[in-house]
Amino acid sequence: MNRINKLFSEKKKNILSIYFTAGYPNINDTVEIIKTLDECGVDMIEVGMPFSDPIADGPIIQESSNRAIENGMNIKVLFKQLLNIRKITQIPIILMGYINPLYQYGYTNFIEKLIECGIDGVILPDLPLDDYLVSFKDSFDTNNLSYISLVSPNTSAERISKIDKISNGFIYVVSSSSITGKKSIFSDDQVEYFNRINELKLINPTIIGFGISDKKSFQVACYYSNGAIIGSKFIQSISKSKLRESVKNYISSIR
Repeated sequence: MNRINKLFSEKKKNILSIYFTAGYPNINDTVEIIKTLDECGVDMIEVGMPFSDPIADGPIIQESSNRAIENGMNIKVLFKQLLNIRKITQIPIILMGYINPLYQYGYTNFIEKLIECGIDGVILPDLPLDDYLVSFKDSFDTNNLSYISLVSPNTSAERISKIDKISNGFIYVVSSSSITGKKSIFSDDQVEYFNRINELKLINPTIIGFGISDKKSFQVACYYSNGAIIGSKFIQSISKSKLRESVKNYISSIR
């Protein structure tokens, strides 16, 4: 049982997961942000691996990714920063990014570094499910790593069930078909979609992401799932000059 599974076995509702881009606002802020989020009582952390063409991300995350790359952040630097992270926190940590940088870095090297740093799981929105089964699943299962798949309003019930069967951690429920950072209030169609997923009686817990920005939207998302992911609004709230203070202030506004 990795830290993600342990979290969901101990806490069934109101799980707060925070996403931020590694290397933003400054290249050496990654560990400090993780440490501060831990102190604030966040349940899970998603660290974005910056990429020049993040197709699922809205303008705020895209800008943070571009800034991080300009700062010199890449996968190699990120793993160096995370090497001793388990001396600081035992919060579940997930890396989120895109397949092209991983291909260049090397799949085997990537998995070895995940294990070395104590990372619990990975989210790769542009990795086809069949490619995951061929290139990653055996290594992930052997090393107790979670692969987190995304489902959207356009995902069929049959495919959601298939994803559920091969997943180990949670299902990332994308609240809408738009990019991140677009909405903060759920429509009737979105609520119907959340209910439809709950009726499937999935094996894995669910976390809602995209459009969660404040306490109200967090609470509503948690009503329909085990928790919620906040990314764009958190990144927007980070102050370059008062990093710890801005992180703490934002989390306190949610919790």
